[in-house]
Amino acid sequence: MILLQITGYAVLGLLVAFAAARLFPSRLPDAGLVLFTGVVAALTGGLVAYTIFGSGRPAASFAAAFATAAAGLSVLASPARRGRHAKVTSSGA
Repeated sequence: MILLQITGYAVLGLLVAFAAARLFPSRLPDAGLVLFTGVVAALTGGLVAYTIFGSGRPAASFAAAFATAAAGLSVLASPARRGRHAKVTSSGA
């Protein structure tokens, strides 16, 4: 049963990474790094949640895998690019 869940975590990580790479291609680095990060983050989150919740709550484990993959991919994202002559201002007193 755990092998099926591990495979599901990896597939979920690939899907999240693929969606992120398609939706934000200019804000993310190389697609290989994005796919790798998505899979590793989903596996990590899913297995940690499996350890905490046990085998009786697969929905919680998959939710944790999704959240961890999204958080891991957000670390790779760079800020949105502005125009060539965009002026950056700081609002500090």
